[in-house]
Amino acid sequence: MAIRYLSTNFALPPGAPPTSVVRELVHRFFTEGRWFQPVRYGGVGVDAQFEPGSFDPDVLAAYYDESKRLFIGAKTDRDFLHFSPDRRGKYPFVGSFSWMTSVVEARTARWREAHLRQVVEIMTLLGSPLAQSGLDDDFQRKGDRIEPNADGFGSTLVFNLRDYSEGLEGLYWRNIFGAPFVDLFGSRLDAIPASQRQSLDGGLVLVQPYELPTQAMTPEGDAAESQLIATLGRESFFDLPTLTKPTRVPDVSWMLHKH
Repeated sequence: MAIRYLSTNFALPPGAPPTSVVRELVHRFFTEGRWFQPVRYGGVGVDAQFEPGSFDPDVLAAYYDESKRLFIGAKTDRDFLHFSPDRRGKYPFVGSFSWMTSVVEARTARWREAHLRQVVEIMTLLGSPLAQSGLDDDFQRKGDRIEPNADGFGSTLVFNLRDYSEGLEGLYWRNIFGAPFVDLFGSRLDAIPASQRQSLDGGLVLVQPYELPTQAMTPEGDAAESQLIATLGRESFFDLPTLTKPTRVPDVSWMLHKH
């Protein structure tokens, strides 16, 4: 049976975080949290392996220091991390950090509580302005599309939005907004029912349309998401039926100056 992935995606500020931050990130994942047993690491192929029982965060930090990107995987493809900051500067807001696991984990309230706490910690560590978590299938249906080429031969994968500076693709199970989005939505966040909104440490705000990630892509989940998008303002979200990009986007210019 194929794994249904829960994807938690952290948007990164411009530039590549220093190696010390990545070392701390790895430490929290695998020493404090032990979110999964790291077995493989490296580039896209995740082709290097730790010796049994010899996990060393410094090995991962050294790899990142050299390549400025990092994949870490468990023994199977059930759990993995992908750290891919902006390295070229052409599109400074495309950097991301993704954590994938089985959606089965989210069945228990205890795990969901720990997940939210860990996401806030990681956002603070990375200076992330946005984190969204939900079914990977939901990210894929909102994130890109296949378009036939103009010459009639083949097709091309097209991203609906390049990055968060262009607005949001939609809402997912959990949406944790940092300063650019809190400023963008302003008092509209206060109009969201308390059962779907929570103020978090560091000025972050959680917007959660439904209780469980498996409610995504259901009539009830889609209706709850649509209602919250209407409250926050549809002009800040990509409109999939018409392929219309957002016209109201967050001010992230100060992040470039900070960088």
